[in-house]
Amino acid sequence: MIPGGGQPNMQQLLQQAQKMQQDLQRAQEELANTEVDGQAGGGLVRATVTGSGELRGLKIDPKAVDPEDTETLADLIVAAVQAANENAQTLQKQKLGPLAEGLGGGSGIPGLPF
Repeated sequence: MIPGGGQPNMQQLLQQAQKMQQDLQRAQEELANTEVDGQAGGGLVRATVTGSGELRGLKIDPKAVDPEDTETLADLIVAAVQAANENAQTLQKQKLGPLAEGLGGGSGIPGLPF
């Protein structure tokens, strides 16, 4: 409801939309520069991804390397990357969720996974 029953100030609405867009862009840039970790096998394999989900690093403890069982190592790598990406998605929701809600809800905004 508009106070006083008048028409919305289009200039003010446009300024608010522009500010929200800038805030969203800033949050996305922060996510791209923030690194989060995930691990598997009690820390034998660690993956590092950015807040936007880009794989940046992978550390494998030599104890996890068994030439006779590369399948387990592959499973640990996949699990560590998945854990890191889940942490990145949590970070995305924390940073972008309030902004997405301000733009009319989280779903339906292109480029946002929630």
